[in-house]
Amino acid sequence: MTAQVAVVTGGARGLGQAIVRRLHADGYRVAVADLDGADALAEKLDGTGTTARGFTADVADRAAPAGLLHGVLDAFGAVHVLVNNAARTQATPVLEIAPDELDAVMDVNFGGTFRACQVFGAHLAEQGYGRIVNMASLAGQNGGTATGAHYAASKGAVLTTTKVFARDLAARGVTVNAVSPGPQDGDTVREVVGADGLERLRAGIPVGRLGDPGFVARMVALLASPEAISVTGACWDVNGGLYLR
Repeated sequence: MTAQVAVVTGGARGLGQAIVRRLHADGYRVAVADLDGADALAEKLDGTGTTARGFTADVADRAAPAGLLHGVLDAFGAVHVLVNNAARTQATPVLEIAPDELDAVMDVNFGGTFRACQVFGAHLAEQGYGRIVNMASLAGQNGGTATGAHYAASKGAVLTTTKVFARDLAARGVTVNAVSPGPQDGDTVREVVGADGLERLRAGIPVGRLGDPGFVARMVALLASPEAISVTGACWDVNGGLYLR
């Protein structure tokens, strides 16, 4: 059987790159979509372009999802999995967030995810099979504002978006789920909290350590797999016990 095709937005760095590498290692043909760096990562994974291709995509652009879908179909001939990972963070205090900044963050994190779910969801529903995994965040569940109040609000919207599309697409062979990570051991957390804040952050996590992007990627891979037939509209938490529900 021909390997399935997975599209990962924001896939060139950080958690997105971990997801791309995991799916590729699991045998998927992977479309890496990002503002920059996508071609370089795809080249590292497969210089022939047979199992990995890079695509330049700005999810804030209203036309981006349709363009990305058509580009991936032209390159690989199919799409089976969408991982909405692209996101923007700005740690501006809530009372200082300007209207343009609010719009910019919401348009990437919420708008980009919603539009991609629409465009790719329609295609997956038409073919009668598909998996969509939306990357949410602990901030969208507990209102944490370390990465920006607008970021937290946008990720809360992603969780609701996941439920809406899961309900609508369930009867057509498409599952839609979310993964909600807490602080992960990576550059993004270090940039937000700084070296001094890193140890304080770790000490406040019940399991005593930051999250592992590789483990988050494995959870995404499970939800993306054909075996995940009875899980839809769910949010899988990876937060080390910071938020219990």
